Amino acid sequence: MEKLSYASESSTTAWATYLQQIDRVAPYLGDLSRWIDTLRHPKRALIVDIPLQMDDGSIRHFEGFRVQHNLSRGPGKGGIRFHPDVDLDEVMALSAWMTIKCAAVNLPYGGAKGGIRVDPFKLSEGELERLTRRYTSEIGFIIGPQKDIPAPDVGTNAKVMAWMMDTYSMNQGTTITGVVTGKPIHLGGSLGREKATGRGVFVTGSEVAKRLGVQIEGAKVAVQGFGNVGSEAARLFVGVGARVVAIQDHSATLFNVNGIDLNALTEWQTKNKQIAGFPGASEIESEAFWSVDMDILIPAALEGQITRQRAEILSAKLVLEGANGPTYPDADDMLRSRNITVVPDVICNAGGVTVSYFEWVQDMASYFWSESEINERMDKIMTDAMVHVWNKAKEKECSLRTAAYIVACERILTARKERGIYPG
Repeated sequence: MEKLSYASESSTTAWATYLQQIDRVAPYLGDLSRWIDTLRHPKRALIVDIPLQMDDGSIRHFEGFRVQHNLSRGPGKGGIRFHPDVDLDEVMALSAWMTIKCAAVNLPYGGAKGGIRVDPFKLSEGELERLTRRYTSEIGFIIGPQKDIPAPDVGTNAKVMAWMMDTYSMNQGTTITGVVTGKPIHLGGSLGREKATGRGVFVTGSEVAKRLGVQIEGAKVAVQGFGNVGSEAARLFVGVGARVVAIQDHSATLFNVNGIDLNALTEWQTKNKQIAGFPGASEIESEAFWSVDMDILIPAALEGQITRQRAEILSAKLVLEGANGPTYPDADDMLRSRNITVVPDVICNAGGVTVSYFEWVQDMASYFWSESEINERMDKIMTDAMVHVWNKAKEKECSLRTAAYIVACERILTARKERGIYPG
């Protein structure tokens, strides 16, 4: 059967990057490679029109998406992204990476993702709520606690999840908290969820650093993106003696060789809604971020940030992918040739979906855990998954990314094989 390709594999789209990653893992799968095309085809892709009455009385239309990539191991799991660049290609790739991520960490989920092409910062709160509720109604027939469980992503938060949960519940006629994760605590959310992804970056990064002999105390860290993921990972590394020398977001690139005061920066960001203008660091050109002297790089913004050209000049010993898909395949090759270890997104940033799983379990049981219990359980799952991937990389003599894909694809395709094809 001819391989499905929604975009040229020579292009640099997110879906093309994912397809190249699948191609690279296929030779390691043995008899399971017979089922590999399962991973090249999204199971279901939904595009919806979202009419919205604006505060001024005008009517605008927004395009929304929900993609379920693979459901062989359980219900779909994946975030909802509100961003001006959201399109089907991106959402398909993000849903596919969720499939790999959930399997790599051995959670009983498949992969899904959704989004609306919109700049949420240009909408009033009322407009944002109406947009969210209409979108939820449009995708409501394919989501549910045993079907597909959305969560926050770029441009969304606990408040948006509360609106989604309420809308779905109103349409079902009963409160169903487990339809989404990342909710407010008093609506069935889990303690530790907001910091979980950044914590996972720290846990997996520390495990790999230990195995590589990279000393974290005194290490120079550069972080791209200073949202929940980048800021929490940065704080945890600083807490064990590292110093953050560079931080980049959409507004500026900050540099301070002696280390940036994260508490002061957070206060500045909260007040000014950006890091630009922060007096505790110098502002440098955005491209200069990649040539800063660093030991650890944490890309925690959007996909497609580490190009081959940037990989050629990176001084980091360790790259911890807090974002989804930040590294292009040819950049991956360059980093590997330069002995720069990449902890791939599908393991590195899986802390968020791990605690989302805990939230879902707690909602199903109506029994909730303490934050210390959450962190202890997450740390164990993340560490065990990272060690398993590390050992697979040593066994197969491949990169950690390829090893993570081997582990994940073996689990997904075994499930696909054992379930068979209906109606046969």
